[in-house]
Amino acid sequence: MMETLGLLGHGLFVVLTPENLLLCLLGAVFGTLIGVLPGLGPVATISLLMPITFSLDPIGAIIMLSGIYYGAQYGGSTTAILVNIPGESTSVVTAIDGYKMAQQGRAGDALAIAAIGSFIAGCFGTLIIAFAGPPLAKVAQQFTSPEYFSLMVFGLVAAVVLANGSLISALAMIFLGLLLGMVGMDVNTGAARMTFGLIELSDGISFVAMALGLFGVAEVICNLEDAATRGLNSSRIGRIWPTRDVLKSARGAIARGTLLGSLFGILPGGGATMASFSSYALEKRVAKDRSRFGRGAIEGVAGPEAANNAAAQTSFIPLLTMGLPTSATMALMIGALTLHGIAPGPNVIVRQPDLFWGLIVSMFVGNVMLVIINLPMIGLWVKLLQIPYRLLFLFIVVISAIGVYSVNNSPFDIYLMIGFGLLGYLLRKFNAEPAPMLMGFVLGPMLEENFRRAMLTSRGDLMIFVERPISLGLLIISVLLIISIALPSVRAGREDVFQE
Repeated sequence: MMETLGLLGHGLFVVLTPENLLLCLLGAVFGTLIGVLPGLGPVATISLLMPITFSLDPIGAIIMLSGIYYGAQYGGSTTAILVNIPGESTSVVTAIDGYKMAQQGRAGDALAIAAIGSFIAGCFGTLIIAFAGPPLAKVAQQFTSPEYFSLMVFGLVAAVVLANGSLISALAMIFLGLLLGMVGMDVNTGAARMTFGLIELSDGISFVAMALGLFGVAEVICNLEDAATRGLNSSRIGRIWPTRDVLKSARGAIARGTLLGSLFGILPGGGATMASFSSYALEKRVAKDRSRFGRGAIEGVAGPEAANNAAAQTSFIPLLTMGLPTSATMALMIGALTLHGIAPGPNVIVRQPDLFWGLIVSMFVGNVMLVIINLPMIGLWVKLLQIPYRLLFLFIVVISAIGVYSVNNSPFDIYLMIGFGLLGYLLRKFNAEPAPMLMGFVLGPMLEENFRRAMLTSRGDLMIFVERPISLGLLIISVLLIISIALPSVRAGREDVFQE
């Protein structure tokens, strides 16, 4: 306990420099902005800003990028409540009751509860990272190639189970991501794999181009089809601070949402979106009068907002302790750390204590900044939304193209981004979620590398994966998950939940 507090004090010393405080503020502001604007999400924006971080030190880069992620959870609720347009997927549920409250003249209550719930959940999630991270990292230090291979398999299976849409499409996306991750030169043999004679593909497919195409360009195309995003009008906000009765009604939902979101953030494939939907379903189940939901129930705002922010924070635990991304955004974080020469995993805490503890403290600081800057700037965000989307999308696409080109100074990456943008648009039309594809792309090379190492160690004996207890346990869990979702009753129930 005292050791953790001392290390948090060290992290405070790291963060309280003018440069890191500025980067934390920039991350919070950018995150809020992209949460407000439809057509930009954390994945697209982090991909876009990743080249900018090349000139920063690793600590400053990860502080800013993480601020963008959890800041987007705050910003998405503002427009969901005021104009019924969720700026971020995690705020889709918030719009159901939040917008009804705005129509009833209670927008201030909804916005304040969303901010308070987000702040409490964010701080709680950060405390979990501080106290649970080091013990988990010590466990992960016992991992060798077989354990890491089984862990990657578990992560991919969990991504399939928790992915929206049908199981077949989720599996297809995973395997497509695994195939795309194999493109390039084989590290061991030097042989070209699926490059089709293109020199530009010898180093593999650009991660930034894929992410921006799938989640940026595709989202812009979809929004251009929606006339609702081309011009918006806001409701009257009224007073901001909620009454004591409103706080009393929301406190239970905030507590439940915080705990539920903390759990979903740690699970591979879970993430903030799944947490917010699950929290809303939980609040409806425990409510005495379920008919209030959909008509302006404060619990329908408090629970999901707390859940998505708690999940956004705790999703850093498997990333930093085991090098396992639990969502597409965390996959991007792995890419960012790798570009800065840092291998995410259990050794980060030991070898990079400034980065680990500085990041944790920056989350506390960032959550305070978000509460301070969000409520006074609500009017500005709503004015920004009144910009016609036919003008806004041009800015998004041009900046995306510049960001992709600046990574390798290659026009080919722009073509890749456009191609993946069209692919992402088609996937959305066929109700296939692209996030598992990105997970497969990131985890595929690590899966292959650890499988090869295990085979070299065991001289080709596959029994090495079941002879080691941790590896066997992870594989058993993965098999049980596959069997459970293959059962007709479970599969039908799962599809009903996602449909709802």
